[in-house]
Amino acid sequence: MSKRVYISADYAPYNGDRDVVDELHAWGKDSMHKVDYIDTASVVSGSVSDDPDCRPCDLKKEFNAQINVSSAVIFVIGDKTASRTAGSSCGRNSEGMFCSCTPYKQNANGTGKCKVFYIPDDINNVSYVNTYSYLKHEFMQAEKKGKTIIIIYNSFYHQPSWLPSYMKTYEDIAHPFWKKNTLGKKVGDYQYIKEALGY
Repeated sequence: MSKRVYISADYAPYNGDRDVVDELHAWGKDSMHKVDYIDTASVVSGSVSDDPDCRPCDLKKEFNAQINVSSAVIFVIGDKTASRTAGSSCGRNSEGMFCSCTPYKQNANGTGKCKVFYIPDDINNVSYVNTYSYLKHEFMQAEKKGKTIIIIYNSFYHQPSWLPSYMKTYEDIAHPFWKKNTLGKKVGDYQYIKEALGY
């Protein structure tokens, strides 16, 4: 049975947590593992982010939609996760509709006028117009919608100091992703992820 699973991770190419994401994807494709999921975090490689005028609020709105159709959300925590602030620069609530913001991945082109003329009063979702980082927004939306939250460290060990402050209540259930198999090879903890997803 397939599960829709949203993966939140730092996709920075050199010091992010892509190795964990790649391992998760590999389990969903090979014949040896039984975890079969659909990664709904497709905004990383396409979707609204392809729009040259995509703004942080556009991404957060898309995050909400994808988290809402997911049964679980996996948060990958690395040593730089807590310091990531991408997505937090919106001035719409403090400066009004005439504020400016930088389109996603378009820093070289400068800022653009705010695209949001009306902020919907949506009590069912975290507002996509806010000063949260992308990670904090995803986490708060997952909590608000009552999703199964799985927090894994990109490490062999428990790393509670890596958790952002808003995740501290999950410290007891956060789990190292990596371990060594009987041959001493670095592998992901497949059994933990399988059980956490309810397989």
